[in-house]
Amino acid sequence: MSALEGISKISRIALLIAGLIILTFFAIQTCIVVGVCEPSYFLNITMENAEQYLAVVAVMLLDGFFEIIKGVKTEGFQTRKALKVIQTIFAWVCILTVILIIERGFSGTGWLSETIITPFIVFQLLSALKNASLAGFIKNELLNEILDKFDKHKGKRNEKLTKQN
Repeated sequence: MSALEGISKISRIALLIAGLIILTFFAIQTCIVVGVCEPSYFLNITMENAEQYLAVVAVMLLDGFFEIIKGVKTEGFQTRKALKVIQTIFAWVCILTVILIIERGFSGTGWLSETIITPFIVFQLLSALKNASLAGFIKNELLNEILDKFDKHKGKRNEKLTKQN
């Protein structure tokens, strides 16, 4: 049984393109580390803020992983949803890059990345928890307990009322 069995031709092409992008990135990074290529402006921004980039990508991959598994369980694997994860990661990496360029270019704007990216990370983590629950990795009771602790100011949810709805 092949790993690509049952995947459409377009999906195979998309996977090939994604693989080529990853290999290209790896080759460029290797050349820079070995000293064959000089680092660029964007590489300097990326390396100086690697933790922020890693946080954005890790949260998106976590949420995407659970979302894809939830989708497989409910409606079967859909390539467009898997590619949507990559598209969203790319978009947020671009947004983070622009924010970091602004922070570097203008003094007094060092707060931008924390102000814009932190709420995004919190919402994506909550989405990952919900998707993990819907995929069967987290019990609903535990998710409700986590959400109740997150929103303590709203009070505890009434289990009888929740079950009736």
